Amino acid sequence: MDAFSYLSVLLSIILGLAITQILQGYRGLLLARGRVRLYALTLIWSALLLVMATQAWWSSFGLSRHTGWTFLQFSVVLLQTILLYVMAGLVLPDVPHGEPVDLRAHYYREHRPFFGVFLLMLAVSVSKDGILDGRLPTAPNLAFHGLFGAVALLGLLVRKPRVHEIAMPIAALAMAAYIALLFTRLA
Repeated sequence: MDAFSYLSVLLSIILGLAITQILQGYRGLLLARGRVRLYALTLIWSALLLVMATQAWWSSFGLSRHTGWTFLQFSVVLLQTILLYVMAGLVLPDVPHGEPVDLRAHYYREHRPFFGVFLLMLAVSVSKDGILDGRLPTAPNLAFHGLFGAVALLGLLVRKPRVHEIAMPIAALAMAAYIALLFTRLA
């Protein structure tokens, strides 16, 4: 067995748990639908995280060409995956039995930790290329990281709903463009 096949098992488990976390959140919201106050931003971010987890799994195939793995190299890849899981755990609330669920209140209660983890994940993602290959990501990849970083920084620092409502479609369109331009085929 090659090293990456062995290492990718743990990454796949964590990504699977992130996806499961969001899907269980949807299940909880559906079961409590009579008590749920919906909020579009929460639902859109949760869907975007499903896309991000899928893209992370898809792009991890490119790591199969990497040889000579060190613990530090694997740790940075693992950390990025863990941070994506943490975001998945923050995006939707736990649904308490018999109590109302307000997705808007949850969003603004958790926006700082969510976007703080998002910023950290982006920093780890950029540093990953340096640790694995001794160079920064390609210019287009770095530009998208900068755009996502700006959205995350706004989300972290600003509580005004209008700012979040403007940033969300930018993030969604940027993720669609990011995948279309850089990840349409397995590397």
